[in-house]
Amino acid sequence: MTGHDNPTFQDDNLSIPGDYKSTYFPQRPTKFEPENSQTCEESQSGSMPPDKGDQGPKRETWGKGVEFLMSCIAMSVGLGNVWRFPFTALDNGGGAFLIPYLIVLILVGRPIYYMEMALGQFSSRGSVKVYDFAPGMRGTGYGQIIATFWVMTYYSSVMGITVRYLYESFSSTLPWTWCRDNWENVTCVDAVLKNTSQSLSHANSTSRSSSDLFYHNEVLKEKSSIEDGIGLPDPYLTMCLAFSWLVVMLILIKGVKSSGKAAYFLALFPYVVLGILLIRSSTLPGAMNGIIYFIKPQWDQLLNPQVWYAAVTQVFFSLSVCFGNVIMYASFNKFDHNIYRDANIVTTLDTFTSLLAGFTIFGILGHLAHEIGTDDVSTVVVSGAGLAFISYPDAIAKFDFLPQMFSVLFFFMLFVLGIGSNVAMSSNICTVIRDQFPKVKNWQVSMAVSIIGLALGSVYVTPGGQFILELVDYFGASNIVYVLAIGELIALHYVYGMGRFCRDIEFMIGKRPGMYWRLTWGFITPLLLLTIFIYTLAIYSPLTYRGQNYPDSAYACGWTLAAFGVFQLPIWAAVAVIRQSGKTWREKFVGAFKPRPDWGPVVPSIAEKYRKFRATEDSKALFANDGFIHKIKRTLFG
Repeated sequence: MTGHDNPTFQDDNLSIPGDYKSTYFPQRPTKFEPENSQTCEESQSGSMPPDKGDQGPKRETWGKGVEFLMSCIAMSVGLGNVWRFPFTALDNGGGAFLIPYLIVLILVGRPIYYMEMALGQFSSRGSVKVYDFAPGMRGTGYGQIIATFWVMTYYSSVMGITVRYLYESFSSTLPWTWCRDNWENVTCVDAVLKNTSQSLSHANSTSRSSSDLFYHNEVLKEKSSIEDGIGLPDPYLTMCLAFSWLVVMLILIKGVKSSGKAAYFLALFPYVVLGILLIRSSTLPGAMNGIIYFIKPQWDQLLNPQVWYAAVTQVFFSLSVCFGNVIMYASFNKFDHNIYRDANIVTTLDTFTSLLAGFTIFGILGHLAHEIGTDDVSTVVVSGAGLAFISYPDAIAKFDFLPQMFSVLFFFMLFVLGIGSNVAMSSNICTVIRDQFPKVKNWQVSMAVSIIGLALGSVYVTPGGQFILELVDYFGASNIVYVLAIGELIALHYVYGMGRFCRDIEFMIGKRPGMYWRLTWGFITPLLLLTIFIYTLAIYSPLTYRGQNYPDSAYACGWTLAAFGVFQLPIWAAVAVIRQSGKTWREKFVGAFKPRPDWGPVVPSIAEKYRKFRATEDSKALFANDGFIHKIKRTLFG
């Protein structure tokens, strides 16, 4: 429903006369058309308003709308879909996990994805400047960018490991298929052995596969403990890490003009490889047993709160919502781009990819179980990073036909998936910096971020690097993102106002958010996230890595990371109040939680229409009567 067909346009409690409607909402089915017979494309590519501090520099736009869609796909469809989803599902009810997963996708993932797209496109601001709609809540944006920064640093180290495996895949004999003489104090089983008497399923409790030992002993050179420090960076992994950052920098160096072009390959190539691997895996002996093992439902798990917590976590991190990345990408859109369509495409495709990857991976693992002579697929299952760097290489080694080719395809696909996500995170940080310092060149920011990322990423390629990775992920990103997500929802829908936001969307694309969007944004999603956060605190237990506790100093550093992210909210709220003009502290406080005068579209012709729209008497009345109770009533009844 667009509201453009009646003589009087009804918008919540606002009634806009027909003549106003014809001026500000022309007869177009779904899109806003600026004045002077210009298209939005022409307006966006024209001159921008002069720099006024918070307004920012002339903003780039995607070359084509499809580049934005491809970039979002490359960002959201990543490593989590290929190895995290299959084992998250397996550990939380198998096929039954799909029920809470799809429910959470509908109630959390899709609403937040559309909300962040709309917010970024409407304002053309990065993930921090976007809080000009409520400066007192800007700490939410800073907290999210800090979480993104930490994820970016360790995510690149995974790319470094992937590059190492990709390089090794060109060997005449895959190096993880045979045991070394220097692997002492453990019984090693060659990955290519097909004698069931020596297979993992029949080996003693200390037996480990050659692929397992190659990953930990040769690639990571992992320490058994970090009590005496983490050690020095491994030179080979450091070179692989540098190569990963070089690729990211080259993609970012010209901004969205270059990253948009790269997005076609980053988004589409993984599906080509997944399709090839799915066809190959489905023809292997034992593949069907693995697929059945993956989708077999465990119905009793539906009542387990841990399963619902896992579903929220998977949707949250798979779609990359509430990290600022979606807002950043949408901020480069043309003002009337159809984000409603794109949000539905990306969230649906993300789920489809997770299922496709699950069938592919478990088809191959089913074949691996068949090769070692067992019907129990769980004997070859290693979760987490072990799936990509232990279980899958182990299975590939047993391919009779060109195992090197399939190994190259798989690890190149992982590299492309990781690069797509890392480009989004790095772009987010670069955009925040350029919004704050508009005179800095894009290549300078890209190079600086890449160098810093390489320097910090070298910590994760030390012998104790995986200990640090788990610590940073748990305290620096996984936990605090729930607090920041709740802060984002409250800031937008209870500080700025649900009515304002819904009218902004309709002003932009001509489509009014319906009851589903208002209920999820205003009530269901924040309540669900708050419940999950409380549940996380209730079941908290000290973090461990491979069954080992961390030193007390490591836990102290972890909680410092978490506090640094969460405390951005009160710190920047205080800064906003202090900077706000007003005679009394009460006036300053109230003003800090109201939109800035220049809030709105940055394209001059569209901004002028928006200012006139805000200046109507009915619009003023709606904005004035925007108390907490009134916002709740508007959310429920429109």
